[in-house]
Amino acid sequence: MSRNTPALTGDQSDLVAMLDALMSDVDIQLSDARPDEVAHLRARLADLGVWTLAVPERLGGGGGDQALAAVAVARLARRWAALAWAAVQAHAAAELLEGHPGLLARVHAGDVAIAVTGGHRVDAAGEAPHVVVLGAEGARLYGPESLHYTAVRHTGLDGALTRIVRFDGDGTTLGGDVDGARVRLRLGAAAVAAGIADAAAEAALGYSAVRKQFGGALTALPAVRDALFDSSGAAAVQLRQVVQSAEAAPWQAAAVLESACETAIDAAARAVQSHGGYGYLTEYPVERLLRDAVSLRAACDTAATRRDGALDLAGSAKG
Repeated sequence: MSRNTPALTGDQSDLVAMLDALMSDVDIQLSDARPDEVAHLRARLADLGVWTLAVPERLGGGGGDQALAAVAVARLARRWAALAWAAVQAHAAAELLEGHPGLLARVHAGDVAIAVTGGHRVDAAGEAPHVVVLGAEGARLYGPESLHYTAVRHTGLDGALTRIVRFDGDGTTLGGDVDGARVRLRLGAAAVAAGIADAAAEAALGYSAVRKQFGGALTALPAVRDALFDSSGAAAVQLRQVVQSAEAAPWQAAAVLESACETAIDAAARAVQSHGGYGYLTEYPVERLLRDAVSLRAACDTAATRRDGALDLAGSAKG
């Protein structure tokens, strides 16, 4: 647990300890070049009950609340942002897959990856995922046989196997609450961003406390302390925002997501700066955190999310 995290319940603390132990035990960096490792970790998280932790028990999930899931996702994002984002998509898809119990069971088990998108970008952390497309008229499901991929350059989220997809056919219409799926997707992504911001702020503070300059630690400099306060304070605000189970309207979830993504990028950029020239070396985690934050914002398409949220907000004024 970091100093930016709000007070956790016993269950939340136990979950954080379990994930920390896993990330310590499995000391690897995710890579698109090693999809088998990504699939193995996806299945391991499923075995631990984390992958679809907050999906209702009636649908085969863990039945946890949204706050518990947010704690898990934020913690995972500190090290494995691509897997955290993929778990968010699995949660968002689950209630739309009630009419497809076989596929849903495989999602719960981590046997297959599933992407949830509003466009053509896929970051599913799987080589042959199923894809759920959320559109204005509802949601549609496409199987791997209906998908054709084009490689795309991306900054971070290594291990997400980011690609652009072309769809064959019209897919299968899904029932369920599409707006609810959007809210879960947005709030889950915000938790990923909050986790990245948390890790970046902690890294900046830790480095500044031990780095000596002008005869003392960097934290002796008021300007440095102010910058650290900005980063840690912003991370703390975002964590408090996402670690709750309150219902949210689609436009509110859009606002939370946009704010969280910008906070993550700002905190990670400050962390890189705090490390000086070392911050740009891949040996330091802050370089990866900045790349992950930038790619998460792209994966979520926050510009489109903002437009949709603004339309939803304006529509709510009509009564």
